Amino acid sequence: MEVTVIGDISEEEKQAYIRRAEETHPDRLIAAMDIKADGEFVDLTYHFAEEAVPFQRIRRITGYLVGDMSHWNNAKRAEEGDRVKHDCCGH
Repeated sequence: MEVTVIGDISEEEKQAYIRRAEETHPDRLIAAMDIKADGEFVDLTYHFAEEAVPFQRIRRITGYLVGDMSHWNNAKRAEEGDRVKHDCCGH
């Protein structure tokens, strides 16, 4: 992360502001941060990275739309294991 400091702050204080930014926005990537110190006041400006929107692949298995089977019970897992998979076009 690129950090620009305007004003007078210690390295320890700078690292504290970086930690706070990461804790405040755990689900976003901060590309850069501006710290503007003016006496007892500090302005923090975050510049977020452009990220691809995360997505989860969903499949249709035994009549259900699922991303994964981690929450299925043993019976439903057995049903999935016993299903007949049809081959298209003789491949």
